[in-house]
Amino acid sequence: MATDAVHPAPELPGFPDGFLWGVSTSAHQIEGAVEEREPSVWDVFSAEPGRIKDGSTAAVACDHVHRHREDVALLAGLGVDAYRFSISWPRVRSAGGLDFYDRLVDELCAAGVRPVPTLFHWDLPTALHDKGGWLERDTAARFADHVATVADRLGDRVHKWITLNEPAEHTLFGHALGAHAPGERLMFDALPAAHHQLLAHGLAVRALRAAGAADIGIANSHGPTWPASPEQPDLDAAAFYDLLLNRLFAEPVLLGAYPDGTGDLMPGDVAADLKVISEPLDWYGVNYYAPTKVGAPKGTEIEFGGLTLPADLPFSVQDVEDVPVTDFGWPVVPEGLTELLTGFRDRYGDRLPPIVITENGCSYEGLDDQDRIAYLDGHIRALHRAVRAGVDVRGYFVWSLLDNWEWAEGYARRFGLVHVDYATGKRTPKSSYRWFRDRLLAQRARARG
Repeated sequence: MATDAVHPAPELPGFPDGFLWGVSTSAHQIEGAVEEREPSVWDVFSAEPGRIKDGSTAAVACDHVHRHREDVALLAGLGVDAYRFSISWPRVRSAGGLDFYDRLVDELCAAGVRPVPTLFHWDLPTALHDKGGWLERDTAARFADHVATVADRLGDRVHKWITLNEPAEHTLFGHALGAHAPGERLMFDALPAAHHQLLAHGLAVRALRAAGAADIGIANSHGPTWPASPEQPDLDAAAFYDLLLNRLFAEPVLLGAYPDGTGDLMPGDVAADLKVISEPLDWYGVNYYAPTKVGAPKGTEIEFGGLTLPADLPFSVQDVEDVPVTDFGWPVVPEGLTELLTGFRDRYGDRLPPIVITENGCSYEGLDDQDRIAYLDGHIRALHRAVRAGVDVRGYFVWSLLDNWEWAEGYARRFGLVHVDYATGKRTPKSSYRWFRDRLLAQRARARG
């Protein structure tokens, strides 16, 4: 492991005692070992020509299943408090699949790193998709069974849980636009997938409570929506986008209600389901990357986040101007994180539990990744400004520990603090790894006084 010094940036501001520092990954993006588990919708999707930009699959990825001890050592060397990973539902359904997570959790605990598993991160078993997947209510019930199985096996050592990751993106990109697995292009007929994921979240909370869990959250993606102008068509389009990507997934969980009549579009006994969806949480996870500038529809296709949005959407997504961008083309706007968190505090008041930033990161090439250091430094300082403004934030997780298979982008994007040579599997800590390690050491020294 590289240990050479990085030219130090100014020290970060101090965070409250007990603040949780971590890094995140997801199963399908790093695990590999596909032959040792059932197939998922992403295996099927990535095997279809033209679906993945570089034509790759995650069959090997970072080979984490076989190299997890090396990755736990990297976590220990980084000095994080916690590691957010996901548990592959297809792997749990396979013989010996839970044994892998049993070993991983043991090794994390032995290394002094708190395990924080996410119970669904987009990799639905193909067998369940073939029965209707998230468009069918029964999938939510099957997810609750899966959660109970995992909690029964790992609950004696795992004390912090995440139910779902980013149901908004899984609905929009996977079921409405067809750009992610399972590749459905249902547009607004994808709303049942949103509802059933949220129902699955609520049922998972109940299953975890029944297993004795007392520290449960969800990881929803959120960002400020910026109108393209003060003109009413742009304001209306931005409000609709904010409803679709932010409020539709926050308010059922936090308020027990769908916003602005959208509950009328959902299947089943929505009032009864909302009582399940709004089961009280111990904290609320936020994945933040950037704000979105939104205007009235332009009647043309739009490039957005590496995807092509169709012309018939009731809004247009526009470039955020005069800010740096990552190698992925995403705008770098740290102050958007402060705006988001203070806005959530103002909007939801005492219905908002403590917040944990469950993902924040960026794609840049190179081992001496000074741009990533600047990105993380800016966002951590923006987070501190939200804390100073009175937002109850309890933790921050960097995306990601490792370079990995980045969904429809394949291996073209590198989000890791650790470089992975995909041909050999060799791990090489980047400058950002050492920078983050040194910042965590300084935080602990400050806490000790």
